Amino acid sequence: MDIVISNSSNEPIYEQIVSQVKEQIMSGNLKEGDALPSMRALAQALRISVITTKRAYEELERDGFIESFTGRGSFVKAQNKELLREEYLRQAEELISTACEKAKLGGVDVSELHELLDIIYGGE
Repeated sequence: MDIVISNSSNEPIYEQIVSQVKEQIMSGNLKEGDALPSMRALAQALRISVITTKRAYEELERDGFIESFTGRGSFVKAQNKELLREEYLRQAEELISTACEKAKLGGVDVSELHELLDIIYGGE
């Protein structure tokens, strides 16, 4: 599992961990049943607090991406297709929101934005 922490990011460290682990699960780099490093091992590898890794793992478990077992560790959970769809949709909404802000700043009207989306999404 590869995680890169950026100290210059505005995103908190635990959120960087969460988003990178989710991305690796969604892309198939981490598969159902794969073991994650222990919280302590990940904290040492990233040179961060165990509290930070604990918070990240708790959020990943709450969101249904991993499951943890006392004495055994944390593992990638079988993924519900609807859960994955919702996560992709949430990420797309964030990106579209950013794109809309940029378009407004650039004076691009909504019809041009629709046309651009149709071209990019539909490949026309």
